[in-house]
Amino acid sequence: MPKRTDIRKIMIIGSGPIVIGQAAEFDYSGTQACKALKKLGYEVVLVNSNPATIMTDPDTADATYIEPLNSQRLAEIIAKERPDAILPNLGGQSGLNLSLELAKAGILDKYGVQVIGVQLDAIERGEDRIAFKETMEKLGIDMPRSKPAYSVEEAEKIAQELGYPVVIRPAYTLGGTGGGLVYNVEELRTVVSRGIAASMIGQVLVEESVLGWEELEVEVVRDAKNQMITVCFIENIDAIGVHTGDSFCCAPMLTIKPELQARLQKYAYSVVEAIQVIGGTNVQFAYNPKTDRVVIIEINPRTSRSSALASKATGFPIALISALLAAGLTLDEIPYWREGTLDKYTPWGDYVVVKFARWAFEKFKGVEDKLGTQMRAVGEVMSIGKNFKEALQKAIRSLEIGRYGLGFAKDFHQKPLSELLELLKNPSSERYFLMYEALRKGAEPEELSRITYVKTWFIEQMKELVELEEKILTYKGQELPPQILTQAKKDGFSDAYLAKLLDLPEAKLRQQRLALGLTQVWDAVPVSGVENAAYYYSTYNGTDKVSTSNKPKVMILGGGPNRIGQGIEFDYCCVHAAFALRDLGYETIMVNCNPETVSTDYDTSDKLYFEPLTVEDVLSIYEKERPLGVIVQFGGQTPLNIASQLQAAGVRILGTLPEVIDQAEDRDLFRKMMEKLNIPMPKAGMASTLEEALTVAGEIGYPVMVRPSYVLGGRGMEIVFNEQQLKEYVAQAVEITPERPILIDKFLENAIEAEADAISDGKHAFVPAVMEHIELAGIHSGDSACVIPPLTIPDQHLQTIIDYTQRIAEQFHVVGLMNIQYAIAKDKVYVLEANPRASRTVPLVSKICNIPMAKLATELIMADFRGQRSDIVKNFKPTALAHYGVKEAVFPFEKFPEVDPVLGPEMRSTGEVLGLANSFGLAYFKAQEATYSPLPQRGTVLMSIAEQDRSPMVIETAKEFQQLGFKILATQGTQKFLQEHGIKAEFIHKIEEGRPNIPDRIMNGDIQLVINTPIGQRSLKDDSYIRKTAIKYKIPYITTVSAALASAKGIAAAKESSSTVVKSLQEYHKEIV
Repeated sequence: MPKRTDIRKIMIIGSGPIVIGQAAEFDYSGTQACKALKKLGYEVVLVNSNPATIMTDPDTADATYIEPLNSQRLAEIIAKERPDAILPNLGGQSGLNLSLELAKAGILDKYGVQVIGVQLDAIERGEDRIAFKETMEKLGIDMPRSKPAYSVEEAEKIAQELGYPVVIRPAYTLGGTGGGLVYNVEELRTVVSRGIAASMIGQVLVEESVLGWEELEVEVVRDAKNQMITVCFIENIDAIGVHTGDSFCCAPMLTIKPELQARLQKYAYSVVEAIQVIGGTNVQFAYNPKTDRVVIIEINPRTSRSSALASKATGFPIALISALLAAGLTLDEIPYWREGTLDKYTPWGDYVVVKFARWAFEKFKGVEDKLGTQMRAVGEVMSIGKNFKEALQKAIRSLEIGRYGLGFAKDFHQKPLSELLELLKNPSSERYFLMYEALRKGAEPEELSRITYVKTWFIEQMKELVELEEKILTYKGQELPPQILTQAKKDGFSDAYLAKLLDLPEAKLRQQRLALGLTQVWDAVPVSGVENAAYYYSTYNGTDKVSTSNKPKVMILGGGPNRIGQGIEFDYCCVHAAFALRDLGYETIMVNCNPETVSTDYDTSDKLYFEPLTVEDVLSIYEKERPLGVIVQFGGQTPLNIASQLQAAGVRILGTLPEVIDQAEDRDLFRKMMEKLNIPMPKAGMASTLEEALTVAGEIGYPVMVRPSYVLGGRGMEIVFNEQQLKEYVAQAVEITPERPILIDKFLENAIEAEADAISDGKHAFVPAVMEHIELAGIHSGDSACVIPPLTIPDQHLQTIIDYTQRIAEQFHVVGLMNIQYAIAKDKVYVLEANPRASRTVPLVSKICNIPMAKLATELIMADFRGQRSDIVKNFKPTALAHYGVKEAVFPFEKFPEVDPVLGPEMRSTGEVLGLANSFGLAYFKAQEATYSPLPQRGTVLMSIAEQDRSPMVIETAKEFQQLGFKILATQGTQKFLQEHGIKAEFIHKIEEGRPNIPDRIMNGDIQLVINTPIGQRSLKDDSYIRKTAIKYKIPYITTVSAALASAKGIAAAKESSSTVVKSLQEYHKEIV
């Protein structure tokens, strides 16, 4: 069937901000779909609220709407754009849920919009637990026994019948949100009430537990002719009980017999046929090897995290093919490199792929590192090797957690076996590192399998690694015999890890290896569905099958796994660098190991190496490809951590040099440079001992900001108000040594924070935009809302910021990008820090101001390399914006209910959204709406303001709410403060003061907005319950006074403009002068 001609314009719904459970894989799939549909000649309209994506670039779709993802905004866009069809199955769960809402509200019928790719009733049959169960019964496919419940009482009765433990699964949610495994009635009550609240239809399924069964996934693609193919079989190495997003897994299935795989495929095909999905579907099964029973767990009738992994593992671009199939093509019309056309596709490959998750437990104080049925991972890595051991060890060194092998993590090797076995009883992010040490201490694979439900085969593979490692340890301080070194390399041991085991410098070990002729060789993963495409991986098992060209080439180092502090903003920069280099005529080489991203798509660069970002792996590609040089400044901290070692090994670094980056990171050198330039910085010092720290803090004067040196995303940063707190920080937070001192800075209270990005050619720089933070100094820049153009910064300060930024960039001879953070206190501008690399604000500035920063930076880097002059900097003219862009951060606190959701100097957000409008108030309002926590336009606001925060701004905020017709409730001190300034507020009890108190009133639906600034760690009373209750009951909450005032202005603006006019990014850009 050729493409459909009855539709001309297609609307794609994106997945919104990056949250735990819905990450960069949807940017990858949405971008692929836009490319595929545009190539077929369709006009594409894209809606997404996430500014950090390639998908929301103005040239990805024909019309790009960066708007909140809700049915009201989408209805406005549909009324304006009049698409013929909507493609919902590429925007994750958000896309599916929204399409259903639009259909039920009659919007799609009203404007004659068809749904393509997946039938709406199919979404219901796949997602509604009752409908899904009925479909499975008709097909004769077994499921865990279960019943739906709409109340806690109902759930209790069902659990009684099934017997504990039971699994609670809310309908229409994502990443296991709201669900969980419960062992008793108390746990059931908590989880069911949370699950009913999280479900779109207030429904949970109470299900028999299949805890400990094997979890197996099949990725299927179906077309309109009902032709079906299996793209990939995925074996989860963690058993049921750990969410698939957290689970360590491999493809192909390594321990599952062909007969069982055939059975799973048969079931998957009957399900996909019954549900009639066109495109990709992920089907999850549980298997009990003792009874041979297979049950179906769930299906995802859309592209998912697993489909991104399956795509990258097999070279089958599922999202691209799904978009082509949705547009009417069939599998027999799409090319396949092995057998002619895709209808003949079968899973193939002489390699093993491993996926390992990346967590961020260290960012959340008080969170137990424990894995269960709710997803906790913030990112993942994928590795390719010729055998399981090689792929596993490559995955571990890809994680960016300072570990290059499985052994000697933390202090696990010092623990007795009994303690290790105890720790292994609950799955955690450390379970494989613990298991490795347990094997070293003599634990048997069968025993470990009994405790962890991990299959013995995988544990035996690890045992073989331990045995070889023990042999290696006997050669400490000397060279390894050639046959042992050869075996170690074939089993995936990295140079860095072997050097650590042998207590030798890594460079010396590399020398020995190369002298033996032991080098990585390369193989390809061919791409299906397109002509002549492949990407590459290294191995020490086999022969080299990859040729290289003589064209001038440039290598880009990617950002590795997503994590808090380093998200897809850096991937965005890498992708744009690849596009710019291609336009300049260079062959581009990308190195990255993150399966979720656009940078690891087969056609982003000329050659993609799916490899860990370590010195050994990067050097080996460099030696093979011989590029002109390597760009390290776009991939966040990941490439910077290895830049100096690469340079020492003879690699040419293009753009800003590693020593400049180190100079900016070294606080002493940076401060001297600022003194030389006569640019003020807050007073500061360094300390290597507690005594030194107390002396330095005493001289500077409290409050002070303390942090370890060399970090990204503010790890371990705290604001300390007195000596006692400083002692606690040093005792608990960090180990300080002369090599790893802590930095102590004067904390500027009530300062406005701002940041500026610069693009520089080494001699001159220009500043595309200055961003003003809405939260005051003390909140990490990644977590603070910010606005472009600035709102309250006076012109003279803006000029100072631009002047300082240019002078710093020129003094450092920055070639490419730089980001500088400022604080304005008592009418004076201070520099806080400078990062001579890409920052997370690049996509934001690029979109709001229509300045392609990463592209311009790449052009300057290459002009500098060629010794040519470029007029980019000279020709820059500042733009006058007719609109405002407000960025707001998105947090994972609902996944960590035990954490106090306050903001501070350590970054905790997983993603961001952008609100665009012609006024600041409306842009701020839309940004809040886009975080799925919209501000109310009427009702009651609770104000509980800590004593240190009671300022004139609080009065202004309260007056604004009063004028908007809100009723104000206030706690004792705040009520008194407001009354003294003539503002009427009703008194409300705190939890320790009596009933009805704040939680009572929130639960009863009496409060629509919470403004609560934390008392801080100085207080003996804990007020975190206010914020935790607000999150639990989905009430918008604000923890800073500046954000409260911005919210009041936002609500006022939204009320004034009752009918907002939606505008595409392209329209906003046309208005820039």
